Amino acid sequence: MDESGDSGQPQPGAGGTGPAPENGKPQRPREPGGGLLMGRPFGVPVYVAPSWFLVAALITWVFGGQLDRVLPELGGARYLVSLFFAIAFYASVLVHELAHTVVALRYKLPVRRIQLQFFGGVSEIEKESETPGREFVLAFVGPLLSLVLAGVFYVGMKFVEPGTVPGVLLAGLMISNLIVAAFNLLPGLPLDGGRMLRAVVWKITGRPMSGTVAAAWVGRALAVSVLIGLPLLTHTGGFGNNTDEISGMDTVTDALLAAILCAIIWTGAGNSLRMARLREHLPELRARTLTRRAVPVEADTPLSEALRRANEAGARALVVVDGHGDPKAVVRETAIVSVPEHRRPWVAVGSLAQDLTDGMRISAELSGETLLDTLRSSPATEYLVLEETGEIYGVLSTADVERAFVAAMARPAA
Repeated sequence: MDESGDSGQPQPGAGGTGPAPENGKPQRPREPGGGLLMGRPFGVPVYVAPSWFLVAALITWVFGGQLDRVLPELGGARYLVSLFFAIAFYASVLVHELAHTVVALRYKLPVRRIQLQFFGGVSEIEKESETPGREFVLAFVGPLLSLVLAGVFYVGMKFVEPGTVPGVLLAGLMISNLIVAAFNLLPGLPLDGGRMLRAVVWKITGRPMSGTVAAAWVGRALAVSVLIGLPLLTHTGGFGNNTDEISGMDTVTDALLAAILCAIIWTGAGNSLRMARLREHLPELRARTLTRRAVPVEADTPLSEALRRANEAGARALVVVDGHGDPKAVVRETAIVSVPEHRRPWVAVGSLAQDLTDGMRISAELSGETLLDTLRSSPATEYLVLEETGEIYGVLSTADVERAFVAAMARPAA
């Protein structure tokens, strides 16, 4: 199963901002994890989630049982063949995801990572496509590559004997890629077909949010259909099974598989709705409106005196300046709170300040995703906000950005 999409949107508190820099130097943002790092094709890290090993073991066991009926002479070696099939299948899934990645990079959309996980893979694309046409192409290339792979394996079957290990492997890989392509073409989020439907509705209505709502609700309908329909089809022989051979364990397994698929699709559709709602309100996150007014103080100013000046001016932040009035540091809010009131006359604000670096100086004109990307590139707890003329506008706290971010997520879309 593929859930490629722009789910990797940077968020404050969840990869958007991080701990304060040490020794006045901005820390490089932590690279996204998610399991075992396998490589960096096209510069994008590829991770294998721990859940993959569980699925690989399950595929090895199930496919090994099928091989025992088709090629009984293999004996215990059938599980090595099955393990190779599991690895080859997920290599096909990786090709599917790389197709999304290559097109995203072609459209200058940053890809945070590729992760192979429980039911397939996901390409975390951090920004939304600029046009519905690009969105459609970006979604369609994944299933298209799966169909191409199925065709390649089908052609390969022409050159091997049907009842041999290569013949069985190629047939299995052909069928599995056809299933991946067909499943992902279903028109509901978070599947590729859902993103294609979203692009179509976006094109018709002119509003990406309308496309997301339509595709997400179709995705939820698909989730319910899978929950009810998959066990029903299996039980009635809809997949060509002999109903007389279906055991109670098979019924439980089918129901469990249907429930897992339903949960994944339903959750993915809901996440897509939440991300769309966020993007509707993301432009409301503006540095100018979130910035706290600040007063300039020199480093040797007692904290009590600095707070008195701030209260008189109606300010909520302190900026340490030199003798020429040039900003040198910002006073951390957490450091102020940690000083008991009776000690504040004896504590200089310079001892509580964080030296400014270039990454901690931001423009008051930043907003939306540009603002979040800027904060993520230089993690800190406070930033000095400057006018275009270089004058001090105030101090931006990541805590304020986080609260505004959560509020934007909670508001319904227009």
